[in-house]
Amino acid sequence: MSKTIVLTGAGGVLCGTLAKALAKQGHNVALLDLRKEAADEIANVIKADGGKAIGVAANVLEKESLQSAKKEVNDAFGDCDILINGAGGNHPLGTTSNTHLLESDLENKAEGFKTFFDLDTNGIKFVFDLNFIGTLLPTQVFAEDMIGKEGCSILNISSMNAFTPLTKIPAYSGAKAAISNFTQWLAVHFSKVGIRVNALAPGFFLTDQNRSLLTNTDGSLTPRGNQIIDQTPMGKFGEPEDLIGTTLWLCGEGASFVTGVVVPIDGGFSAYSGV
Repeated sequence: MSKTIVLTGAGGVLCGTLAKALAKQGHNVALLDLRKEAADEIANVIKADGGKAIGVAANVLEKESLQSAKKEVNDAFGDCDILINGAGGNHPLGTTSNTHLLESDLENKAEGFKTFFDLDTNGIKFVFDLNFIGTLLPTQVFAEDMIGKEGCSILNISSMNAFTPLTKIPAYSGAKAAISNFTQWLAVHFSKVGIRVNALAPGFFLTDQNRSLLTNTDGSLTPRGNQIIDQTPMGKFGEPEDLIGTTLWLCGEGASFVTGVVVPIDGGFSAYSGV
C-alpha cells in the first residue's frame, strides 16, 4: 500500500538514494533539505522515472520551518506515514587533530592544530544540535500525523561509532550515541500509539562530507582510509545502495513487530577486534 514518506537531509547522497528506492516501491516521497535545489534535483529524477516526489525547503533546527514543510507535504500527499530522520553531520571545530594526546601537542602552535583542550564549544553544540535536535524536532512535527494509524514508523540515522567512538570526533560520536538512545526511548514512548521507531547505524560510506578525509584527489586512500579498510572484514566502503534493503524492511510490514533496534550496516567493522 502506498504511503507518504518524509525524509530530512534528503538532498544528500545517502538519503537521496533511499528516497529513489522508496519511490520505486510506489510511495509518495517528500524530500526535505535546507538546500531546496538539492532536494528538487532528486525529486525531479524520481518524477522522471514515474515516481511521486516533491522537494521541500526545511531547516531541521527551526520548528516553524518544519511546520511549514509539513503543511506543504500534507497538501501534496496527505498525512505523513513514515519519517526518516537523515539530517546530520560533523564539524571541524568538534574534531581533534590527532588520535591521541601527547605532551608535546600542548606546545604545538600550528594554525588549525587542535587538541582536546582546544575544542570549540560552539562547534560541539552545532554537531549535537544538527544530529540530535535535528532528529527531535522533525519527530515532534511529523509524528503527530501517525498517532493511532497502522503501519507508521520512524527511522533514525545513527552510526557505528555510536557503539564504540571513533578517534578524533568526540562530538559526532557522542551525538550519534544520543540518537541510538533516543531511538530506544521513542520506541517505548510511542509503543501504545502504533508508531515503531528504529535506526540504521551505517559504517563507512564515502560521502561529500568525508571523502577528503578518506581518499586523496587521485582516488587512493588516505592513512585513515587505509586504517578503516584494514579494520573492515568485507574490505571496502559501503555504497549508498547497501542501506536500501534494511530501510525497506524496517519501514515495511515485514518488521511490524520490530521496534527499538539499531542495525549496524558496516561490513563487519563493529564485529572485528583487529586480531
